[in-house]
Order: sequence, then structure tokens, then C-alpha cells
Amino acid sequence: MNCEEVETNWRERGFGCGLWVDPPGKVWHDFVHETDELFMLVEGEMELDLAGLMQKPVTGEEILIPAHTVHTVRNVGTAEARWLYGYRLRQ
Repeated sequence: MNCEEVETNWRERGFGCGLWVDPPGKVWHDFVHETDELFMLVEGEMELDLAGLMQKPVTGEEILIPAHTVHTVRNVGTAEARWLYGYRLRQ
């Protein structure tokens, strides 16, 4: 997976793009955003709970988190996890 290509693609679709790194066991509980968010696993093992729908993405899989969706993101692996995130820049 080429992160620069993902960033270009997301920007063309109206999303920002940033890289986040989490240690093993890190949990981001019950977040809600006013805009759509894209998520893509770069490395590691993550689990997403999107309003009760559990997902365990594979590397390179893009997941859309719709605006106003309560979501929790967990590093369920034993190593650091890296993931891309981007919020919709315009509607």
C-alpha cells in the first residue's frame, strides 16, 4: 500500500489524510464527529465498533465512518498499529 497514493485519492474525494500511531491496547472510546471520516489500516491489528457493528479491517481496507456515528477504535494486537484517517473537508 502506498500512503501517498491513498492521500491523493482521498483529497480528490474531498477528505483530508493523516497518519496515526497507537501502542498495543490503546482504545479510543465512543467518538462522534460532525463529518464523515475515512479509516484505513496501514499496519497492525485494529478493531472498530461502529454503533454496535464490529469490524476488524485488513491492511489497506478503507472504512467509511458516517457523520454522527458513535465509534470506538481499538488496537487489539501485540504491536504498534498505524492507520490513516481523514475527515471530509467539504460537503
